[in-house]
Amino acid sequence: MRVDGLSEITRRRVIVAATGVLAEGCRTAPTTPRPAIRFTRIPKADASGSDKNDIIEGTVTGSHEGQQIVLYAKNGSWWLQPLLEAPFTRILPNSKWLNGTHLGSDYAALLVDRGYRPDRNIKTLPAVRGLVAAVTVTKGAPASPSPTLQFSSYEWRVRNTTSNRGGRNNPYSAENAWVDAGGALHLCIRKRAERFECAEVALTRSFGYGTYSFLVRDVSKLPLDLMLQMFTWDYSGGSPNNREMDVVILRRQVAPLATARFVVQPYQVSTNTYEFNMPPGAFLHSFRWEAEQIEFTTSSASNPKHVVARHSFTLGVPPPGLESARIALYLPNSASQHPAEAEIVVDHFEYAP
Repeated sequence: MRVDGLSEITRRRVIVAATGVLAEGCRTAPTTPRPAIRFTRIPKADASGSDKNDIIEGTVTGSHEGQQIVLYAKNGSWWLQPLLEAPFTRILPNSKWLNGTHLGSDYAALLVDRGYRPDRNIKTLPAVRGLVAAVTVTKGAPASPSPTLQFSSYEWRVRNTTSNRGGRNNPYSAENAWVDAGGALHLCIRKRAERFECAEVALTRSFGYGTYSFLVRDVSKLPLDLMLQMFTWDYSGGSPNNREMDVVILRRQVAPLATARFVVQPYQVSTNTYEFNMPPGAFLHSFRWEAEQIEFTTSSASNPKHVVARHSFTLGVPPPGLESARIALYLPNSASQHPAEAEIVVDHFEYAP
């Protein structure tokens, strides 16, 4: 049978073929998933916390080379974090990002392309268009992600995650830091479940230039190869050396006395380290940080005029940022394969402008 000059069979084939062409034309091309930002550590909510800071971190999916994170904290309006001179947060090869931030009621992270220039203070966050590839907002956490304690009238975060400080990946426990009834801070290294856990506390405030003092009881019996460190550290990325300044104390296998070092990072520069022997007793360790100089001093706790060591550094002095004072007791990379448990006591911390 023929229809309009075509056989019924031929007509059916034409209709099927045309239908197939239409179906192919209606299919949408595969789309690339839109980039997304996720928070994995959220600082606590504190709308009046402009003088306090904490760590904020997260991950990114779907980002490409050249993109970075821009952070904001809300305190009435949105404020650029962590610093005006360091407004970008780098995305690591494993897609994670980490930085410091002042506290706020809410936190925002923007994924931006190269060339984006963030505003210092804004009422409304930018929309996803142009150089802004993604925006994520979260409420502040009801409590700090890390435990805190009160010592010398200041709030300190207590580390409860691993850290490779000193070149060794040590676990840390919040149970290894506490303040006794007399107000003294105790830091311990304890063995639990076949591993040694260390201790670290960090101020929740950033002071900048001034004098930082730590009154420490006798460490002459500190077990070999354990390290006590009193220092500053900045996660904000505004300094290549994290604005780190250190007083470091340890007992070496070959030395009868504890060894102490004053350091302005990077320590690999020979003029950035000053080393001396620590006699037994309680000592006040301090450093005066100024625009062009950092002067370290270790003196007797009972007689401040008895100075054991004093040294000034004038090269590589960092400007202030979002650094905070910290105290840590840990196992460095040089520690023995069979370390011992330990405890140190810091009677007082003081800051003076």
